[in-house]
Amino acid sequence: MSQTFRDLGVSAPVAEALGKRGIITPFAIQTLVMEDALAQHDVLAKSRTGSGKTLGFVLPIVENLRPGDPQPSAVILTPTRELALQVTDEFVDVARIKNLRVTTVYGGASVQDQARLAGRAHIIVATPGRLEDLANRGMVGLGKVKVLVLDEADRMLDMGFQPQVNRLVTRMPTDRQTMFFSATLDGDVGRLARRYTRDARRHEVESPMLTVEEVEHRFLPVTTATKVLTLATELKEDRGLALVFVRTKRGADRLVTRLKNQGIKAVAMHGDLTQGARQKALARFEAGQVTTLVATDVAARGLDLDDITHVINFDPPDDDKSYVHRVGRTARAGRNGTGVTLVLPDQRADVSRMAARLQLDKEFQDAGMTIAPPTVVYSSHRGRNSMLAPPRRKRRF
Repeated sequence: MSQTFRDLGVSAPVAEALGKRGIITPFAIQTLVMEDALAQHDVLAKSRTGSGKTLGFVLPIVENLRPGDPQPSAVILTPTRELALQVTDEFVDVARIKNLRVTTVYGGASVQDQARLAGRAHIIVATPGRLEDLANRGMVGLGKVKVLVLDEADRMLDMGFQPQVNRLVTRMPTDRQTMFFSATLDGDVGRLARRYTRDARRHEVESPMLTVEEVEHRFLPVTTATKVLTLATELKEDRGLALVFVRTKRGADRLVTRLKNQGIKAVAMHGDLTQGARQKALARFEAGQVTTLVATDVAARGLDLDDITHVINFDPPDDDKSYVHRVGRTARAGRNGTGVTLVLPDQRADVSRMAARLQLDKEFQDAGMTIAPPTVVYSSHRGRNSMLAPPRRKRRF
C-alpha cells in the first residue's frame, strides 16, 4: 500500500490542502527526505528535474515555522525569477493554513514594494542578486533565518551565482537548517553543500537512464529550407503545451514571426524582455491561451509547468547537460512527454555523439542518421594517460 503525506508526518490540515489540489501520493524524493527535513536535519537531495523536489522542502518549512517566528525565518534561493514565482505558488495554500506569510523577491520589480513585503514575510523565495541588494540596503535582515534552501543548486552555480550565495550565507546564523535540492550533488555543488551543511542527511533518487525515462526522444533530419516547416508540422499535431528552444534572443523573435506565417500562434520569452513582458508571456502560455512558447535557455531555466507535453530543440543544445535540462521541462510529475531535436546536416556529427553519450543512439539512428565516431583529442606530449599525437608529416620544399 502506497504511503500518504499523513504517513510521512504532514499535519492533517496541510495534507487536506494538498488533496484539494489533487496531490495525494508523495513522490519518491518527498518520501525520502520528509522525516529528516521535518526533524530539522540538514538535507542533501538529489533527484532529476520534474520529480517533485519542491514539496520536499515546502512542507517541512510550513510545518516547522510558527506565526510568531521572526520575519523572515526561511529563505529559498532559486536561479531564476520564473522559478521563484513558481515555488512561491507551491507555498501559498499551505502557508495560509498555518498563518504564515510568503513573498517573492527578484530583479526587474520595484525594490520598495518587495522590501515592504519581505519585511513582513516569514518565508522569502528569492533570486540571489535581488535578495543581496535588499540586504545591502538594510531593507531585509537575515540574522534570524532558521531555514535556508538552495533549490536547483546546480543551475545556480552554472549561472554564476555562487559569490552572491556565499555573501548571503554569511549574513545568516550558523545554526540554521540548510537543505540542498539539485539534479546533481557532484563537483562544485557537492563542495558547496559540504561547506554550508552540518551532518547532512543525503537522499538520492537514482535513475537507470541519463535522461527522463517518461520522455519519448526523437531526432529529425532537416535542411535550412525545411526546418521551419518541419517545426510547424510538429506543432500542428495533437498536443498540449510546447516549449521550443532557440539559441539566441533575436532567433526567438524571428521564429515567432515565421510560425505566425505558418498559422501558428506563439510567444517569445528571452532576457531582453521586461519582467512584465516575460510574466505576461508565461501567464498566457500557462493558461493555454498560447500553446507554443519560444525561449532561450536562460529564459526557460527553472520553468516548471506540468502541462508541457512537447519540448522541441529548434536549435540543438550545446552540450549533454543542456539537453537533459531542456527536455526535462516535459514529463513532469510522473507524466509522459516528447522531446524533439531538429538536426541540420552540419550538426549531425555533434548531435549524434551527444545522443550516444546520453544512450539515445538508437533513437538517433531510427531517424535514418548514423552515429559519428567519438572525437579523438590528441595530447601534445606522451604521458601515461595521454594518447599519442599523430605523426608529423615531413615538409617538402
